[in-house]
Amino acid sequence: MDVSQYLSVFLDEAKEHLQSLNDNIMVLEQDPENEDCINEIFRSAHSMKGMAGTMGYTRMQNLTHDMEDVFSDVRAGKIKIKSADIDVLLQCLDAIQGYVDNITENQDEGTEEHQNIIKSLADIRNGGGGGGDAAVAPAAEAAPAAEAASDGPAPGADGSSDYRAIRLDSSVKSTLEEAKAQGKKIYGVTVHIQESCILKAARGFLVFKGLEEIGEIAVSEPNTQDIEDEKFEFSFSLILITEESKEKIEEIVKAVSEVEGCDIGEFDPSGAKPAEDKDAAPAAEAAPAPTAAPAAAPAANTPAPAAAKDAGAAGGKKAVGKPVVNRTVRVDIEKLDVLMNLVSELIIAKNSLISAANTSGVSNGNVNEQIEYLESVTTNLHESVMKVRMVPIESVLQKFPRMIRDLNKTLNKKMELTMTGEDTEMDRTVVDEIGDPLMHLIRNSADHGIENADLRAQRGKPEVGQIFLHAFQDGNSVVIEVGDDGNGIDAEAVKNKAIEKGVVTPEQAALLTEKQCVELLFHPGFSTAKVVSEISGRGVGLDVVKSKVESLSGEVTVKTKLGEGSTWVIRLPLTLAIIQALMVIIGQEKYAIPLDSIQSIEDVSPKDIKFVENKEVINLRGSVLPLVRLNEVLDTTSTREPDEDMVVVIARKGDQLAGLVIDELMGQQEIVIKPLGKYTNKCKLISGATILGDGEIALILDTNSIF
Repeated sequence: MDVSQYLSVFLDEAKEHLQSLNDNIMVLEQDPENEDCINEIFRSAHSMKGMAGTMGYTRMQNLTHDMEDVFSDVRAGKIKIKSADIDVLLQCLDAIQGYVDNITENQDEGTEEHQNIIKSLADIRNGGGGGGDAAVAPAAEAAPAAEAASDGPAPGADGSSDYRAIRLDSSVKSTLEEAKAQGKKIYGVTVHIQESCILKAARGFLVFKGLEEIGEIAVSEPNTQDIEDEKFEFSFSLILITEESKEKIEEIVKAVSEVEGCDIGEFDPSGAKPAEDKDAAPAAEAAPAPTAAPAAAPAANTPAPAAAKDAGAAGGKKAVGKPVVNRTVRVDIEKLDVLMNLVSELIIAKNSLISAANTSGVSNGNVNEQIEYLESVTTNLHESVMKVRMVPIESVLQKFPRMIRDLNKTLNKKMELTMTGEDTEMDRTVVDEIGDPLMHLIRNSADHGIENADLRAQRGKPEVGQIFLHAFQDGNSVVIEVGDDGNGIDAEAVKNKAIEKGVVTPEQAALLTEKQCVELLFHPGFSTAKVVSEISGRGVGLDVVKSKVESLSGEVTVKTKLGEGSTWVIRLPLTLAIIQALMVIIGQEKYAIPLDSIQSIEDVSPKDIKFVENKEVINLRGSVLPLVRLNEVLDTTSTREPDEDMVVVIARKGDQLAGLVIDELMGQQEIVIKPLGKYTNKCKLISGATILGDGEIALILDTNSIF
């Protein structure tokens, strides 16, 4: 069988199970008696074992099987998980992650056997009194779990499939009776799939494949074509001719992930009801299950809309109250990128149409009405595509509690991580890129921000250091704050080190404010271990953090107080593709300024301009703001007379404000950001370009780099 068609599904599910295992083992360390947690770990390990076995990854299957054995004993009350056991279990997860990484890269799990971890898992079981008999525990212990899962009304009572209700045509009945005469065993099997499963067809195929290795499937209800097309509820039945035991059948069925349980019993063909004539052909065709293989993946990846309608006919049960998860599909991010690009082009076309209508002087009410309708539709379409691309930032944050736990042991410190706002949503491309910068900042807080126990005691701080990560939406941006209650940053030490390394001269350093000294940490010259150890440990990777955040059109700032802690603030746009912008004219050129960086627009008289340290400033409602003449920055000639009132755009960068002097306002517009390519990377003032309605190009100003 070619299982490559299931590879992407396998990898997605493996990563989900690994994250679930990580999360639950972390919870288990704090609450070793948590039965829900233990059951969830057992289920995830059991599912991963079945998935790996089905895909032919035997090393991964063996390791997850041994982990499942441990939790089988825990569930049975034979052993209790201790703190030292958690380390072994996490090592086991790291090893499984290694297998998954290898499979992701080259579809092969590699050759590492991890015998040391397998031995440690065996030691956990032996230490708990499992002894030599423990090896058979999983099958024995798993059975009650499956039976418990299927407790309740008798099979078939609610209209679901039941092997006892299968009707036999004359040819199938003859085959079964002949097999019985030869001394073979005949079993009826009803398989119950979890209601959260979105791969019913694939699960059915894997059950068929496993059972055909130990016998012959005489008939199934519904037939294989309906199972392949997902025309069944969450159970199906079959009659199996085999020489194996009931326990072996149960083991094979439960090895398939997302199988909730199964009912197995001896089947007497003589007592079965005869099939109606129209059912004879499908029943006879049911045996060759491998024919399900080619179509199983397509049917699994996108649940057929007809499945809900046909489910009633297949299982006799109305498709009501289905979990929401069954209404979802997995979509490759590249397909969403294509969709976003098409929406971008549509917005450009819409802007062109509006521009053409204005230029030609069309004032027909019907035309204007249709243009307004088009604008409304394109805006709604853009918002809908954006919502599809938005994912919770939680997917990035999930790995950090485990990382802090490991750092606790590595650094011999006591720290805890508090996170809020995990459900804050961002564009998928931004979420994928922000993980590494956040990891740098959290590691810095743990390694260099949090003091050792003695120093914390001297300062009257709690023994356990606090690291926090807060995420929240602020307008069209997402703000992520990472901080700690540790040592803070010594600005004087940073300044001295900057002088020593030649980053600034002593004369320049003397003019730096405390805030400017701290910002020197973002200079690449501070990215060495020696510097880190001498400057209260800040700086590793901060230049990388800054460059990555700025490449995402974001900004990073730091707030710190020596002896009390530091907070790093990252501000990122919700999306990188389509934004609202203020269109302005500077000199003879049109420019766009992102709207989320603008606080207000002011008229300023030349006589209101003051000078501080030979630089122009204005007093705006009690706040002194620096003035930046954009025509000078962009090396162009202003079209305004020196004695005319100025149009000043008040822009924000973190907690700083500045007034950007422009020549004319054009108005607000939805624009599509087009990258300028590698040849313009060195121009920090420009973050991209956009195509206006008349086909003209306008550059997008990066306000972060202007002041």
